[in-house]
Amino acid sequence: MSKSTTDSGATGVGHHNAFSATLTGILDRFSSTGKIEGPGEDDRLDGRSCLITGASSGLGKALAVELARRGAHVLMACRSGIPEAGEDVKRASGSQNVEMLPVDLADLDCVHGLADALRESGRKLDVVVLNAGLMPAKAYRTKQGFEVMFGVHFLANRLLIDRLLEDGVIVPRGAREGVSAPRIVFVSSESHRSASPIDFDRFGEFVDYGIRDGMAQYGHSKLHMCTLACELSRRLNPDDEVRVSVHALCPGPINSNITRDAPGLLKPVLDVVLGLAFQSPAKAAAPVVHLACSRSIEGETGLYLHMLRRKDPSPEAMDPRKGALLWEKSRKLLDAHPPRA
Repeated sequence: MSKSTTDSGATGVGHHNAFSATLTGILDRFSSTGKIEGPGEDDRLDGRSCLITGASSGLGKALAVELARRGAHVLMACRSGIPEAGEDVKRASGSQNVEMLPVDLADLDCVHGLADALRESGRKLDVVVLNAGLMPAKAYRTKQGFEVMFGVHFLANRLLIDRLLEDGVIVPRGAREGVSAPRIVFVSSESHRSASPIDFDRFGEFVDYGIRDGMAQYGHSKLHMCTLACELSRRLNPDDEVRVSVHALCPGPINSNITRDAPGLLKPVLDVVLGLAFQSPAKAAAPVVHLACSRSIEGETGLYLHMLRRKDPSPEAMDPRKGALLWEKSRKLLDAHPPRA
């Protein structure tokens, strides 16, 4: 990842549990230190195709509206909300260039199915935003038996990007004449800074947790995601010539439906706090839009934003040795679950 001049330490009081994470999010939102300018109205995506995962609600849906408004042909990859969410995006953006594609990122077979559909369509993607996320009240397994946040936030993204590159759906700059480098954007979280180091001896093993320690596992899955983003940027751009821009960010505290799995007694309280202190999905989309289409960062890779502040991800995420280990270990997990014949 590129080096920044801003403090990359953990903000607020940390992300060790739901309370501290909420308080940190509130403090972060109202800080103006080190902010950069967001995307301008002239940062457009006319004629370009953009895939957004988790786009049926919250941040993903707001992002779909904004990118469609900026001229993109938007592909909304969603587990639910088809076709209603797509129709909402068309109305809100004033654009008809919106499609919905079904995918359940907790099932690697479904991820292969999405990749197959994109390959067979002949479409080339200019922007991919890996946005889908969740924080369940207790641990459960994906279809292939992985802890669900590890599966959705990390392993499904690794598989999807592998397939899009292998199938020629994402084409590095230089292979398509006159086309700028495609961009891959990981929607991560500052909670990755508080995560314990990745245990490569038990990589991919199921981890049990409940509401009290779910935030720790959420941060751990986001550490996997940030480490993947750093390693992918290095692998796709080995000689400092940017062929595919790979960026990551934490959008900050968002009043979204991430509390949908919270316990019934706690959910009303969280909803009130989120409504009062957290930003709307539309406002939270600004740093994602910046990384997806701003001309000011053309030719750069490895950026990390916390809201609209440039900083480095954690040293753990940036470690090339750990990035290589993550790549190797996850490849072995995926090889054990090949696409169906």
